[in-house]
Amino acid sequence: MKKINARDVLIPTVALLVICLVATALLAGTNLITSEKIALNAVETEKASRMLVLPEGAQYSEVTALDNGLTYCVGSDEGGNQVGYVFTSDAKGYGGTVSVMVGLDNEGTITGIEILSHSETPGLGANATKDDFKSRFIGKFGELSVDKTSNDGQNVQAITAATITSKAVTNAVNAVTAAFEELNSGGESNG
Repeated sequence: MKKINARDVLIPTVALLVICLVATALLAGTNLITSEKIALNAVETEKASRMLVLPEGAQYSEVTALDNGLTYCVGSDEGGNQVGYVFTSDAKGYGGTVSVMVGLDNEGTITGIEILSHSETPGLGANATKDDFKSRFIGKFGELSVDKTSNDGQNVQAITAATITSKAVTNAVNAVTAAFEELNSGGESNG
């Protein structure tokens, strides 16, 4: 049996420690350099998404947070006339949280939705980002339900093999329409 020398253990341990310290320093430096750019990109993406979900809007109020975790802003046209609202809502999907931006006109009809972030399965739940699925919400209002075959009335047709994701997006949209109703009925939702 070979006797273990302290030197045989110490040298690889120190080398591994140095590698870990260098890697940590490089990751921290990269994060420091890129974090501001990532935050700016997120703000620009959010602004662009507002224009997609509420196309009539040219300018938007400051974002207001509600007690239920949703945020919203009011969209106005070039003349300053209110044209609707843009809400952001989250719901639990198959792979994690699905963040959805929803545009509503002044009557509460959905003018568009945009998936801001998700962790859904590529090729299945990730199809929620496709226009074919997002367009299923446009023109609808009130509480919606997911149906595997129908996209009429208050039904939103589920993505094939991704019912959980379809329900998550629909739940996020339903939270928005409920918040819209509360805001417009004089209820106090905001904090």
